[in-house]
Amino acid sequence: MLKALFKFFSSLKLTVACLALGCILVFWGTLAQVHLGLFKAQNEFFRSLLVYWQPAGASFQIPIFPGGYFIGTVLLINLLAAHLRYYQPGKRKIGIALIHLGVVLLLVGQMLTDFLARESALHLRIGETKNYSEADRAYELAVIDTTDKDSAKVVAIPGSVLVRRGGATEPELPFAIRAKTFYANSELADTNTAGFEPVKTTVGAGSNFWWREVPRETAMDRVDLPSAIVEIITPQGSLGTFLVSAMLTQPQPFTFNNRSYELLLRPERFYMPFSLHLIEFHHDKYPGTDIPKNFSSRVRLQNLDNGENREVLIYMNNPLRYQGETFYQASYDPDDGGSILQVVHNPSWLTPYFSCVMVGIGLLWQFLSHLIPFLKRRMAVSGSAGVPAASGAVRGNSGRRDAVAPRKEKKKS
Repeated sequence: MLKALFKFFSSLKLTVACLALGCILVFWGTLAQVHLGLFKAQNEFFRSLLVYWQPAGASFQIPIFPGGYFIGTVLLINLLAAHLRYYQPGKRKIGIALIHLGVVLLLVGQMLTDFLARESALHLRIGETKNYSEADRAYELAVIDTTDKDSAKVVAIPGSVLVRRGGATEPELPFAIRAKTFYANSELADTNTAGFEPVKTTVGAGSNFWWREVPRETAMDRVDLPSAIVEIITPQGSLGTFLVSAMLTQPQPFTFNNRSYELLLRPERFYMPFSLHLIEFHHDKYPGTDIPKNFSSRVRLQNLDNGENREVLIYMNNPLRYQGETFYQASYDPDDGGSILQVVHNPSWLTPYFSCVMVGIGLLWQFLSHLIPFLKRRMAVSGSAGVPAASGAVRGNSGRRDAVAPRKEKKKS
């Protein structure tokens, strides 16, 4: 059984089949981006084990094709098994081993990037300083204790936790929070509008709004705006229900045990041990046109831990790399008074470089391991062909002299 499995996973037919399925998946997923959008197509086709089909009006899905993770995993197993099956140790095979190891590292690095990499945005107005970036599509419910005037204590609950569990109990909070209604993408209106229904809350400004649930956004330049009705539950009972929404900039205040709190649904924040201050932003155009020529942000990097305080210029193709974070110039405000930096946190960002160097060294080794012996053989052959023939007697290995006499022919009478 094990021998049959090993033979199957190390076969060349499996390699060809996986490559063919991969080509079909790339073609199909590219076409699906027209209707699903880039973000949803990537998740459903390339960042999944299986591609599902949902019949019209049905609540279930049927797997119909292997996804990117499945094909990549099988290819990785196939490469390792084939290497163990066919590899023969030796100096001339070191190149083959390096090539295979580089390809394996490339596949593993891409998988680690999908799982570990994080992209967020840092929006700065001129003169503003921040030490955190915000996620594009993930939200959190921030519970802010504003009792102390000099400082505020914030407890952030991820939106996924709040929805999945139906509520959250944090040891740092003297109460629990339960999500009664949650819309992953929604619209709010301050007047009675067709298609909207009134928000049924007991506390706060929620009763002044109407809302409705809308389909999830799939375009890369648009994001979901979630809304929810949450209830504050204390040991003494409920404090009421509140409306929290990504479209509300003002938090919802309440008090408990003589302490003041605020509720705010905001993009998930990623704090950094340093801060960036936007000094100036330039949006240069070609003279006489509206065609952009250059975008650049001059920022001041301040790190209180090591006393670092310096200016950095971030522009196109010249990011700032600092303490595991990479800051790219991504966008800007319409009035040119602010800059939007894309922040990428990717612990495995060096993996593709290592794998490419390893494959390059393996190819060079394999090429030279065949070229050098070939050149040596050719030089030996050309050297032996160029030696002049000896005249007179020739001494053999035994030291005997053999005379070479001319051949005589008899004349016929």
